[in-house]
Amino acid sequence: MILNRFVLSGAALVVIGFGLDVRGGDHVVYEGGEGVGKGKHVVLLAGDEEYRSEESLPMLGQILSKHHGFKSTVCFSLNEAGEIDPKAGGSLSHPEALDSADAIVMLLRFRYWDDATMKRFQAALDRGVPVIALRTSTHAFNPPKAGAWGKWAWNDESGGWGKKVLGETWVSHWGKHKFEATRSVAEAGAEKSALLRGVGEIFGDSDVYEAHPPEDVKVLLRGQVVAGMTPESGPAEQTKKTVKGVEQAVNEPMMPIAWTRELKNEAGTTNRIFCTTMGAATDLVDEDLRRLVVNGVFWGLGLEVPEKADVTLVNSYEPSKYGFDGFKVGVKPEVFEMK
Repeated sequence: MILNRFVLSGAALVVIGFGLDVRGGDHVVYEGGEGVGKGKHVVLLAGDEEYRSEESLPMLGQILSKHHGFKSTVCFSLNEAGEIDPKAGGSLSHPEALDSADAIVMLLRFRYWDDATMKRFQAALDRGVPVIALRTSTHAFNPPKAGAWGKWAWNDESGGWGKKVLGETWVSHWGKHKFEATRSVAEAGAEKSALLRGVGEIFGDSDVYEAHPPEDVKVLLRGQVVAGMTPESGPAEQTKKTVKGVEQAVNEPMMPIAWTRELKNEAGTTNRIFCTTMGAATDLVDEDLRRLVVNGVFWGLGLEVPEKADVTLVNSYEPSKYGFDGFKVGVKPEVFEMK
C-alpha cells in the first residue's frame, strides 16, 4: 500500500498507510516486514546543504522497507521550529536510532554534531556497522579543529573521517559543476561483482568528483565526464590539473565514482564500506543508481545481493534540482513528500 492518506488530530499528524510510524515528529520510521531484510534496521542520515538528501533518503528508505523488508529510520537536520533545514549543520534528529543500526546509509556534508551524537555514531562504527556513503559524505564532518572530534574534519591534514574511513575526502569538482554530467563505466575486472548485479549504465546530472582512494579499495565504477547534461552528450575532452599537480585529460583515466572497502577499525571490528560520489537527489531518478545503493546495503550486511533488486518507487519522486538554498522551506519530517 502506498502512503497516501493523512489524518490530522489536534497538533499531531498521523500518517496511515504502508509501515510508517512517526515518533516524536522529528524523524520517520518505515517498519518493514516480510523480506530478506526482516529484522534488520537501516538508519539513513540526511544532512547536506546542496544535493537534497532530505528528499532522496526517505525515497530510499521506502524502497528498502516496502520491497525488501528492512526497518528503515530516516533522520534529518532540523531547525528550532522542527522543520527540515539542511543548513542546521549541528543537528541530527533522533540520533538514538544509531544505537540499534545494523547499517547506515548517509548523505552528509560539513556536519558538526554535539558530542553525544558523535559518540553514538562512533559506537555504531565500533560495532562494525556497514556504511553506505553517498556524494558529499566524503566530507561529511566539519567539527571545530580544537575539539574532541577535530581529526574528523574534512580538511584536517589527515583527510579527516572521509579519508580515514571511506577512502577519500573533498578534493575538487573534476567535471564542470552544473555543466558536465556523469556516465558510469565499469572498472575492468569488476563486471562480475555482486554489487553490480542488475546494474546497467548509470547517468547522473551531477558532475564527477576528483577522487584518489587508497590501494585497499576495490573500484567498481569510474565516471566518464560528459560534455553536457543529457544522456546523449559525448565525452568531455579538456585537461585538468589534479590536486597532486598532474595534468591529465579528464577521462584518461576516469576518476573512481564507486568503490568498496573492508576496514578494520580501532575497536577491532571490520566495517564494510560502500562509497559512491554520485548521489544527488536528481541522480537517483536513475533506476540503476538506486539499485547500486540498495545492492550496497545487501552487501554491507553480508546478505545475498539479488539478481535484480526491486527499486520501484513507492511514491512519486520528483526531486528538486541540486544547489545551495534550493531546499523546500517549512517542511517537517512527518509530512515530507508523503503523498
